[in-house]
Amino acid sequence: MFSKLFIWQKGRQKSGYEKMLLARALWPIKFDLYLLKFPEGGEVPTHTDDVQSGRHYRLNIVLKHAKSGGQFICETPIYCTNRIKFFRPDISEHSVTPVTSGNRYLLSIGWVRGLK
Repeated sequence: MFSKLFIWQKGRQKSGYEKMLLARALWPIKFDLYLLKFPEGGEVPTHTDDVQSGRHYRLNIVLKHAKSGGQFICETPIYCTNRIKFFRPDISEHSVTPVTSGNRYLLSIGWVRGLK
């Protein structure tokens, strides 16, 4: 885990965004904390995030909006404002539209709780 801390890596969706791991733990609650960067052209296609067990939650805090594009789309968010995106990525389809101008940055905190 330590070898991936504070290093920009390509995002899981291989769609132009980058992620930097800031923290991770497996106990007492499995969680991760990332800084995400969406440069021009960066996007995330519609998907869900599989977990082996438990309920997956994610809180995204938009630190900087792109000049245009980069809109978060979620089928059934728990809570959603201009800067706060709280949702269940394991059961709710979600995506980010392509950034067409500027950069988008967000802090992403995810955790898994209990049984499904």
